[in-house]
Amino acid sequence: MSAELPVLISGFIVGFYMAWNIGANDAANSMASAVGAKAVTLRQAILIAGMGNIIGATFIGAHVTDTIRKGIVSPDILGDPHLAILGAFAALFSAVLWVAFATWKSLPVSTTHSIVGAMAGFGIAAGGFQAVQWGGFAVIVLGWVIFPVFSLVIGFLIFKLIVRLILSRAESFRAALKLSPFFIGMAVFVCLMSFLLNDSLGKAAHLSNFMALFTSLIISAGLGFAGRHAIIRLTKSSPDNDADGVFRRIQIGASFYVALAQGANDAANAAGPLAVIYFLFKTGTFCTAAPAPVFLLLFGGIGIACGIAMGGARGIQTVGEKITTLRNARGVAVDFSAATTVLVASKLGLPVSTAHAAIGGVMGVGLARGFEAVNFRIVFQMMLYWALTLPVTALTCMAIFKILAFFIN
Repeated sequence: MSAELPVLISGFIVGFYMAWNIGANDAANSMASAVGAKAVTLRQAILIAGMGNIIGATFIGAHVTDTIRKGIVSPDILGDPHLAILGAFAALFSAVLWVAFATWKSLPVSTTHSIVGAMAGFGIAAGGFQAVQWGGFAVIVLGWVIFPVFSLVIGFLIFKLIVRLILSRAESFRAALKLSPFFIGMAVFVCLMSFLLNDSLGKAAHLSNFMALFTSLIISAGLGFAGRHAIIRLTKSSPDNDADGVFRRIQIGASFYVALAQGANDAANAAGPLAVIYFLFKTGTFCTAAPAPVFLLLFGGIGIACGIAMGGARGIQTVGEKITTLRNARGVAVDFSAATTVLVASKLGLPVSTAHAAIGGVMGVGLARGFEAVNFRIVFQMMLYWALTLPVTALTCMAIFKILAFFIN
């Protein structure tokens, strides 16, 4: 295949640009509530989001990457090196075009929808409708319905818990300090379980599932109480020594939690198709058993971090301020619900939209204050763009694939 090397090089360029666009378009998902609630500055938010995305992509991103790589298009099509390389590149390129357009227009589209729709379009163009694994595709789409609702419910319950146990108390500051290890520990526990449970770090440490659970519980409890001690020291010398001041500190860690989850899921949108091209170039076969290379996951995470640093500020207001007004306590509830939802989906290998999860959490917190607290017009507008993404990227990918197949034999 004489076109192998040029397509591989072009794939890395387009793949990096795809990751860059993910960061530029989706940075609001991890940092909007923290910046909107004044927990961190924009510069701090960019640094936190970049670090979290790189770590999440590198160490937890393999599951979703494998789903994008081999769970949508039929293995019969992927087994043909010529078709697979052209199709994976066409999918990347079409998704990039749509996400870049959305970023330019400040449209909150889903990069996950973009690449899933594009991969389905590749399958249809290369082998007809039977070349798409519709069962796996249906599971992915079903997850796009279930997980936002899951995030909404978690956000609603967490904020109701905060109101009942902290904000409604006469001494809310004392109550917030008392319960701060619980909120810190929950986030740490889910993160540790994501790293250790049936994953590369857990296997490297030779931990059983029980030991991973036990280790996560012990460490999260210790860090929870250490976090409370740090908050006590910070609030003593600060004028905001109230309950919201406590949550202001907690939300810094919660924002990193969301960024970690975002990297674990969204890096696959760039690394998945790129892994198809890389494996076929290196081995000449579709390697179903081999996991996605770590350097490709790191590559995707770095690309996202660069996009966050260079263009991620544009979408923050839409999610953080226009749907519902967020204070620090509400922001913690939003971040916890969104990050937990995305990490659970990532461990299941399901490519979900972090935009869906973040907005589901924002809606849950808003609904906890009553229906009037949610701007449903903005929400429905976002849903319209999400609905358009699948057919737009599928049709674009089909056209690009046909053009490439005509000129590259």
